[in-house]
Amino acid sequence: MKARELNNLGVPKGVAMQAAMDCVKQAAGTGLKQAAMREQIAAVVAQPKNYANDPVWGQLANSLAGVFQAQARFVGRDEPAPWRQWGDGLEDVAIEQMANACKLPVTVAGALMPDAHLGYGLPIGGVLATQNCVIPYAVGVDIACRMKLTVLDMPASALDDQTDRLRGAIERETQFGVGATFRKPREHAVMDADWNVSPITAKNRDRAWKQLGTSGSGNHFVEFGTLMLSQDDLGLSAGTYLALLSHSGSRGTGAAVCEHYSRAAKDLHPELPRELATLAWLDLDSQAGAEYWAAMNLMGEYAAANHACIHREVARHLGAEVLLDIENHHNFAWKEEHGGQELIVHRKGATPAGKGVLGIIPGSMGTPGYVVRGKGVEASLLSASHGAGRKMSRTAAKAKFNWRDVKRFLDERGVTLMSAGLDEVPMAYKDIEQVMAAQRDLVDAVARFDPKLVKMAEAGERPED
Repeated sequence: MKARELNNLGVPKGVAMQAAMDCVKQAAGTGLKQAAMREQIAAVVAQPKNYANDPVWGQLANSLAGVFQAQARFVGRDEPAPWRQWGDGLEDVAIEQMANACKLPVTVAGALMPDAHLGYGLPIGGVLATQNCVIPYAVGVDIACRMKLTVLDMPASALDDQTDRLRGAIERETQFGVGATFRKPREHAVMDADWNVSPITAKNRDRAWKQLGTSGSGNHFVEFGTLMLSQDDLGLSAGTYLALLSHSGSRGTGAAVCEHYSRAAKDLHPELPRELATLAWLDLDSQAGAEYWAAMNLMGEYAAANHACIHREVARHLGAEVLLDIENHHNFAWKEEHGGQELIVHRKGATPAGKGVLGIIPGSMGTPGYVVRGKGVEASLLSASHGAGRKMSRTAAKAKFNWRDVKRFLDERGVTLMSAGLDEVPMAYKDIEQVMAAQRDLVDAVARFDPKLVKMAEAGERPED
């Protein structure tokens, strides 16, 4: 029997699930049929104390008893932590996830951004402030995923008359897809950092080096487009520029860090009810918490290095000079002061938007994005959206759309798509203009980026974030 079926029968993940797996193997050896086995497991889940001494099911019964006893001890906040929502028409499930997160005893405040949609534990677009602890799944799987925009000294007309050169630069200087690597690893100082801060980062150092400068799958991209600046700002004169925009994170090593420490957090908090189990936390004073915090920050440096390598090599390939660099990250936790106390602010798919802080909020492969300057709104925990946000699942997008309609949409906007999956088409995303309008009090738009030459992972790649 698979873990999903056992979970459907009421077996919680973690130690009880492992015990169930062991008991199923033992029961199968006695010749017990599947139907009878399902009935037996359901009976053990319903009354574990009745099977405590059973030679086959005792291990599961005792594991369940311990878990259920711990869950009975869960004590949440007397009142949910305060939180505020930006934007209308958000998914009910995303709102419910945010409300649940604010019931945690360690939560101090929260905020939900206008691009929000269903996530794992905390919704994408969710911001959560806690006291002296970090929640691995409130950071996310793709730790420190980020945006980076570079303005080059080439004319914007290169998008029309030097398309092959631009296309070749993207094709040569990054790689897409799960497990994508370079045969000759890129060079960057991040590989000289201390990768022994966690056994997970130490184990994955060589893997990370091979993936340095790659872009992954899912909604990750590298694209050329035009940056339109209506007035002098950012150290540039008003005008239209050629810009390179990328979106990717900490690749397989970041995912390994998340998987290991989220499992450790769950094991430490068996008292959490099912709807909160994914939001298990690690105290920063604990060894596991200190290890995760150090590993998360290393993954932040590594994700930045990924982008630095992509942009450096693309500029070198083109023989271009860099006029401007802007970047920001999400899927991270920061130590910040709010309300006179130091808190850990998790931004899962949310952009830092402190007063004067620059950020990038992209739309989709066929819609504009914006360079923004934060207004420092405390109610949002100094945050804004990290993009337009999905309005439908990947499965729904692949079922609803076809490439003929997508090509027509992109052609009308002058966008050339090098590769992507149907699950990433523009129509699967919310209206970026509506998202920006919903957060006018959070950020000011400084410049507009319009994608023109876009590359994402080939169709069929599974998402990583």
